[in-house]
Amino acid sequence: MAVPPLAAATRDVVTPVVAGLMTLVLLRVDPAQVLGYLRRPLLVLMLLAWLLLACPLIAFVLVRAVGLDGPLGAALVIMATGCAATSSPAFARLVGLDGEIALVASVLSTLLIPFTAPPLALGLLGIDLAISVGGLMARLGLVVGLPLLLSIALRRLLGPELLARIGRAVDGAVVLLVVLYGFGVMDGMQARLLAEPAWVAGGIALAFAGNFGLNILTTLAFAPAGKRVALSAGLLSGNRNMALYLAVLPETTDASILLFFALCQFPLFLSPFLLRPVYDRLRRP
Repeated sequence: MAVPPLAAATRDVVTPVVAGLMTLVLLRVDPAQVLGYLRRPLLVLMLLAWLLLACPLIAFVLVRAVGLDGPLGAALVIMATGCAATSSPAFARLVGLDGEIALVASVLSTLLIPFTAPPLALGLLGIDLAISVGGLMARLGLVVGLPLLLSIALRRLLGPELLARIGRAVDGAVVLLVVLYGFGVMDGMQARLLAEPAWVAGGIALAFAGNFGLNILTTLAFAPAGKRVALSAGLLSGNRNMALYLAVLPETTDASILLFFALCQFPLFLSPFLLRPVYDRLRRP
């Protein structure tokens, strides 16, 4: 936000950066480990259905009920169609929640999003993103599918021993790519902040409301599964991966929608630190 030329110079690399991030993150995920975590398949299925189907419909109904029309309302609904952030397992462990269910849900929701989000956002909910349902499905499929195939090929080529040795280097590369992604998604943000400070402030407030609102709603919905699982599911539901949308949506998409996705990074990265004291208190007997 402070250096607009840097943001503008890195905007065009957001898509390849997101693809690289997906590849490295999936490279660090052992498929056998994910399958081993599927000890509660019914819970996982219910959580995926809630994250990818129920939450967007609930968000759509609430947005309509409060009369939040226009780009911000549409963007909030699209946010709810997103998959769980790939950082969810790390965030869950950071705040003492269930990292296993977070890993399973984030990986599986990412693989499913090309099939769920486009029909919901463009078809059922009728949001105009200047792209067809098939086009959005194809773009999401490429950004998710190609990194998956590449990560599988690299895993076989490198072998488990070498992967274990270079694991920290891969994690470091992920951090560097996240920084580069952070530069690119801020393109246009300073100009909007100076021109319409109230809009940016309202967008940030809405991003936090959407994140924490989905978190609370999901926690309550999964309370019967136990406090730790419910809190983990809530964190997953609030923190959605907007990087995929920023990578695949065309430039003709409403700029306010794209800027809102960038503003969603604030609650995403701040929520573990803001909510950790709350989680510590809720976990007490």
